[in-house]
Amino acid sequence: MDRPLVKVCGQTSREGAELCARLGAHMLGFIFHPASPRNVGPELPASLSLPGVLKVGVFVRQTLAETLELLRAGRLHAAQLHGGQDVAFCRALAQVLGPERVLKVVWPERAANQDAFQAELDAFAPVCGRFLADAGAGGGGHGRGVDDRAAALLEAARFPRPWLLAGGLGPESIGPALLRFGPGHGPIGIDINSGVESAPGVKDETLLRRAFSAVDALHAAQQQ
Repeated sequence: MDRPLVKVCGQTSREGAELCARLGAHMLGFIFHPASPRNVGPELPASLSLPGVLKVGVFVRQTLAETLELLRAGRLHAAQLHGGQDVAFCRALAQVLGPERVLKVVWPERAANQDAFQAELDAFAPVCGRFLADAGAGGGGHGRGVDDRAAALLEAARFPRPWLLAGGLGPESIGPALLRFGPGHGPIGIDINSGVESAPGVKDETLLRRAFSAVDALHAAQQQ
């Protein structure tokens, strides 16, 4: 079984991004949303050369043209659509980037029922390469995991694309969260942010090292 992928979102500094890359992050997220304390400009990701690490732009309210311009200016590899972007928006972006470079966020907590959540996944599947399931009913940075009802929806869903789990994950909760869904249809990895910070936008080295150790320990146990 492959080691779970780790995406560390909310990068705000060169030092933090380079540390995450050294620790083994597969993806780094750069948030382009002025209301967020982790908002950055394209200059930061553009200045980083991190072989083997995908630089992901997180977009909330940008138009298609603005999204494409930030991807270009930031020398970003992929787009995470973390707002109310509909299927048509995703399709237009995928036609330029290729679906494999589009990561679509879904919020199971706002789904009316299992059928509605499955229908949403199936509708977006042709225009994205991955899903990211987040806590809350929209936005991000809630600092908590998905609630029990949403977790049940995730467990029962048939994900037509690989997916990552997000929502308040930190060193103590990563293992239990991944174990809850198990192998097979479960998440291929995690997205961590506030759970490894000492303050909004400030990644804590100790928490990061503990988080990566938790991923490695789970992977080692699953290999036995």
